Amino acid sequence: MKKLVTSFKFIAVLSVLTFSSCSDDNNEITKQETVQAKITTADLKKETTPTSQAAPDVVQIQLSESQKNLEKYLNNDLQIAGVNVIGKISTQKGIELSQHLISNKDQFIAVGNLMDLSTVKLGRIGDLYTGDDLSTAQTGLKEMVTEEIKTGTNVMEVIWSNKNGKFTTLCFYNESGIIWDNVLGSLTIMDTRGTAEDSNAGATAKVASKWYKEWWTAKWLWGSKRGEAGYQITIYYTGSSVSNADVNDWSNISLGKAKSESKITKRTGAYGQCQYALGLCTPTGSLSFNASKFSVSFSGLGSNIVANGTKSLYP
Repeated sequence: MKKLVTSFKFIAVLSVLTFSSCSDDNNEITKQETVQAKITTADLKKETTPTSQAAPDVVQIQLSESQKNLEKYLNNDLQIAGVNVIGKISTQKGIELSQHLISNKDQFIAVGNLMDLSTVKLGRIGDLYTGDDLSTAQTGLKEMVTEEIKTGTNVMEVIWSNKNGKFTTLCFYNESGIIWDNVLGSLTIMDTRGTAEDSNAGATAKVASKWYKEWWTAKWLWGSKRGEAGYQITIYYTGSSVSNADVNDWSNISLGKAKSESKITKRTGAYGQCQYALGLCTPTGSLSFNASKFSVSFSGLGSNIVANGTKSLYP
């Protein structure tokens, strides 16, 4: 019996050692997550210098206009309940803490296009995003902080209220206005249909020309223009016969990602034709261009415009 007990002790010790060895890496990850989880707004405040308790007029106007658009499109389902100025970021550590705080999976974010309410979502980052989408969103937010948030940037908390209660987000700003906030920067007002414009044909010229352009616009939550993507096709013709055609495209967005491609698919004959592939999105998503399908696609979760198609233009 004694021999049996000794054997059992050996197995038990071996099991503990094996478990300990297998879980070393997991323990290290858990420690890192625990350390990160302890980072709070109070830690960020230690890396700031005091500033005016009132945000600049331009920021207050942007907050006011944002609230008006939330009331207009969301029927008061989400409201700004107040703000709490933290201070002016004064150290590199403050930037690093900001990077962590806005991308942490427990932080709140709102995404979507207010012109299409089916796309609007609100919740904690870790609840809205999983797997690769979570990595894309967190990386996009961290990269945005690295590029846009510098020492000297002001930061405040925005207090939000909805049917589930209250929550806060960090809002970064300077004298020119708001730079980023996970709600104010991720919710957008985007065209669901393109805006079109064309020229009058130059009938008096020996070789006349005619053009058509179409574009999609993205706006900040407070209403000012944030980005645009579009294309323009031009044909050159005599009578009813097209002798040449060309196309150009463009895309740009503040604090986001943009892509645009276009090509001529019919240059001469009865008409000219082009193909276009356009996209805009906020930092939490990504855009990719497929050359074989000649199309732009969006992945992740965030506000976005994607427009793929063809346009024929007749004399």
